[in-house]
Amino acid sequence: MNSRQDKIKAFERLLDIMDELRTGCPWDRKQTLESLRHLTIEEVYELGDAILDNDLEEVKKELGDVLLHIVFYSKIGSELGAFDIADVANSISDKLIFRHPHIYGDVDVEDEEEVKRNWEALKMKEGRISVLEGVPKTLPALVKASRIQDKARGVGFDWDNAEDVWKKVEEETAEFLEAKEANDKKAMEEEFGDLMFSLVNYARFMKINPEDALEKTNKKFIKRFQYIEKKAKENGIEMSDMSLEEMDVFWNEAKKTV
Repeated sequence: MNSRQDKIKAFERLLDIMDELRTGCPWDRKQTLESLRHLTIEEVYELGDAILDNDLEEVKKELGDVLLHIVFYSKIGSELGAFDIADVANSISDKLIFRHPHIYGDVDVEDEEEVKRNWEALKMKEGRISVLEGVPKTLPALVKASRIQDKARGVGFDWDNAEDVWKKVEEETAEFLEAKEANDKKAMEEEFGDLMFSLVNYARFMKINPEDALEKTNKKFIKRFQYIEKKAKENGIEMSDMSLEEMDVFWNEAKKTV
């Protein structure tokens, strides 16, 4: 591993390169905070993919891309006279110190849960009206549901045990089926949303990240579906001409290998 001095030199190198690109490259010179936003989101998702694939080499590369964006935003901020990379680093350092009084102060904590409760309480002292203000509006709905529940739990608004949560899942399932029987499309959508929210809650009690679980299933489905496509091509068959039973043969083969 690199020494602390090597790490500092590597970061300084990146800052120097950013300065050079911002003045010398037409594309880099043209970028704004707004134009980089969607690219940053894409990079974070690519990092998430690498983490789920447990590809540490790719994680390293994607972290570099994310770090570049942080440096890029900070460079633009300095040009606007708003902030620079030192301000960004000092801001997060100050926040970490303030929100860890059990490390940098005289507060005693018993466990991780107490740390999380203190964290939310300290956020409220920073001027927030609601503990849910910290949940980004643009988060994907599944991730947002999980974060909302985590935030509510931080102030004690939570179920007592997993069994009660599962009963809620069963209750919401029954209500969805009632709406389905009534062919009430609006009620079906609402009850389906309630059911998904309850399932996210249950996953939280089971220590399962619902976003990761669903994405792993997505990846598994893609690999198995592509196996069927591969086999159909090898046999000179169009998938659209295959029966479901024929596809199922290849699907079961795929399950043994993927």
